Amino acid sequence: MAKDLKKKATGKLAAKPAAKKPAKKKAALPLPPDLAPVVPPVIAKARKSVRKVEARHLLPLDLPATGDIEVLRRLWETIENRRVSGDTTISHSARLLSRGTAKVAQKLGEEAVECVIEATLGNRSATVLESADLLYHLLVVWVDAGIRPEEVWAELVRREGISGIAEKAARPKGIVRAAQTTKIP
Repeated sequence: MAKDLKKKATGKLAAKPAAKKPAKKKAALPLPPDLAPVVPPVIAKARKSVRKVEARHLLPLDLPATGDIEVLRRLWETIENRRVSGDTTISHSARLLSRGTAKVAQKLGEEAVECVIEATLGNRSATVLESADLLYHLLVVWVDAGIRPEEVWAELVRREGISGIAEKAARPKGIVRAAQTTKIP
């Protein structure tokens, strides 16, 4: 009806404004990640209660004053006892050991990666927690391989005071070849 009124008033239909066509964008090649512009994320300020909880969480861990290296020996003995008992229904260690060396080694690798990630991100408390997981799984590997902690401690004592560079250079070349590494020994 409005069109008819405009037609009668002007004698013709009012022209509609021409719709603009969107400009074609040129396809840009993606930049490699190391050259891509870094856009900082927009971070909203957290509520005060959240900030307080986060501040408490990020504080250094309160470790008991009685912590000592003997905990590793006791943990190794516990894992060994669980291996001997073989009760996979109540023992995570026994269950893990029953799955075989490949699974035991895989779990050690997973924990190592998690520890590295947390350390890289600078999450101190998470790095402590992942380090504990890593040490536990390392001890499971030792139990699985029949290695006693004293053997590792003796190797560490043997290396004490020796430069890491000199120690690696003294290794037999067969070890380097067996490890299939291209790193300089």
